[in-house]
Amino acid sequence: MLPLNPALAATFRPPVMEARRWLEGLSLPAGLPLINLSQAAPVEPPPEPLRRAMAQAALEQPDAHLYGPVLGRAELREAVAGEWSRAYHATIQPGQVAITQGCNQAFCAAILTLAAAGDEVILPTPWYFNHKMWLDMQGIRAVPLHCGPDMIPEASAAARLISDRSRAIVLVSPNNPSGAEYPAETLRAFCELARSRGLALILDETYRDFDAREGAPHDLFSDPDWGDTLIHLYSFSKAYRLTGHRIGALIASATRMIEVEKVLDTLAICASQIGQIGAAWGMAHLRDWLAGERAEILARRTAMAEGMAQLSGWRIKGCGAYFAWAEHPYDLSSPELAQRLLYKVGVLLLPGTMFMPEGDPDAARHVRIAFANADREGIAALIGRLESFRP
Repeated sequence: MLPLNPALAATFRPPVMEARRWLEGLSLPAGLPLINLSQAAPVEPPPEPLRRAMAQAALEQPDAHLYGPVLGRAELREAVAGEWSRAYHATIQPGQVAITQGCNQAFCAAILTLAAAGDEVILPTPWYFNHKMWLDMQGIRAVPLHCGPDMIPEASAAARLISDRSRAIVLVSPNNPSGAEYPAETLRAFCELARSRGLALILDETYRDFDAREGAPHDLFSDPDWGDTLIHLYSFSKAYRLTGHRIGALIASATRMIEVEKVLDTLAICASQIGQIGAAWGMAHLRDWLAGERAEILARRTAMAEGMAQLSGWRIKGCGAYFAWAEHPYDLSSPELAQRLLYKVGVLLLPGTMFMPEGDPDAARHVRIAFANADREGIAALIGRLESFRP
């Protein structure tokens, strides 16, 4: 038998793929179409003008088919720096921006510049499972930081978890899986904690375009020395429906970019050229369209919160961006509940055990609902099925 990396072997399998396997051989009754709320991703292609711009680039720009700069195309790095400077009332330089193959790669690159096997990274729970998977693969210990009932982590609690092996704290806001939007003062407190203890603060704002708040969600970039502590992550997948083109961004100090470039060159050389062209075009031309997308997601959020409030025994702990994190009322573990919901009422969602440490009792009591995959009519259908469900 060939050797197997023990850290990789010990890493759990991708949860979304596990949920998809539940669909194999599934036969739902007539009139009960599947409501698939398992994965947080747009289910429609990019808007037609964006697709046309990308198709035109494929036909007319020879460099769209060649290797590009490891840290990304200049026009996209400049666009990100300009937009982030405007949105966060700060000054961010193109040399502080790297374009990655999706936000997952941005996270992987950030971690590789910070930590090695045996080190520790603090993750609030429930955590984004791909973050946990990458740490496990690298032999880096994920230290769970339990959130309160409002799903907001506390810097004071994180301070008690820091050891001499700690290298970073990771925050996701708006959060996946809970939907919670972290207050600006929470993010500031974590940044100050990280700086005082010599750690990095990795802030994943994949869902920033769907934050319910107006204006900048924090002031971390206003600090002229932000690069000493902050590493910021972003994804173009959700905002512009570019999931298949895998375009993300990492914003950090120019000094750290030297190390990021090593990682990206080794993993993929560069992100997709056509995807980068599409992202830059979208930033330049789709501001109004994106505002409409945000308004629709916020309307779905309202429909989800109001609908869930009608269900006896269910309790929404967090609801925002693409997600609701819900406590269920049944005497079942969340994996068993998730499968029964699928087989009995045709609803596919993910159990809390996919987002929390093994053995955590809270995991069995919660589920993640990726409600952004359903329109308001679909959300109403979901509420009806949950109401009719009998274990």
